[in-house]
Amino acid sequence: MILANQIADGYSTIADAHVLPASHVSYVTGVAIKEYINSTANPVAQIIFKGTVLGTSPAPAITSFSSRGPSIQNPGILKPDITGPGVSVLAAWPFQVGPPSPGPTFNFESGTSMSTPHLSGIAALIKSKYPDWSPAAIKSAIMTTADPDDRSGKPIMNEQYVPANLFATGAGQVNPDKALDPGLVYDIAPAEYIGFLCSLYTSQEVSVIARRSIDCSTITVIPDRILNYPSITVTLPSTTNPTAPVVVSRTVKNV
Repeated sequence: MILANQIADGYSTIADAHVLPASHVSYVTGVAIKEYINSTANPVAQIIFKGTVLGTSPAPAITSFSSRGPSIQNPGILKPDITGPGVSVLAAWPFQVGPPSPGPTFNFESGTSMSTPHLSGIAALIKSKYPDWSPAAIKSAIMTTADPDDRSGKPIMNEQYVPANLFATGAGQVNPDKALDPGLVYDIAPAEYIGFLCSLYTSQEVSVIARRSIDCSTITVIPDRILNYPSITVTLPSTTNPTAPVVVSRTVKNV
């Protein structure tokens, strides 16, 4: 069986435990195969097994199922924050998968649910080195040391093999080694998040999020442009004077 992507999935292919012998190909390759099949009465094919191929490019690349920004609720905060590995990850599994099966307790999985554990593990690694750091400082270290380009020094590509924008890559591909020595961090105290939430929601809504009573009228509101976030995004409404100045404030700490 030849499994060809639809156009939306582009070049994104994943490992899967197919019930039939199968080859998974990109959309472009699938189109070429179908054109060849339709061009001759006796199409032939050959599969050459080369084993595991390392160092392929472009890598890393953004897959079709990766979450995209901007944030609808608050476009002044860049989303996603970061990119992590999440395609064909060999991971622990509670039961046998197959045929074929890589083992009784392992499975290949893809998704943001596989990328998240990578980032969580890196956060734990940073916390073990800097036990006094806040979650915001750890997040800052991860984002400010991310790789904005791929292994070849070229722009990170998306599933269509065109350069991915910041609403697909966020700060870039996470780099655990660099994250352990960020140099500078953008830190945020818990109370500052409350001030930020009060710039978006009512007191009742913020109270639900904070799980305690919050009166936004007594709290200094912190808009996104001065929240000490490790990325800077400026939104300009259509009614805004394009020549009007926008003040963005950040404070960094030498670590």
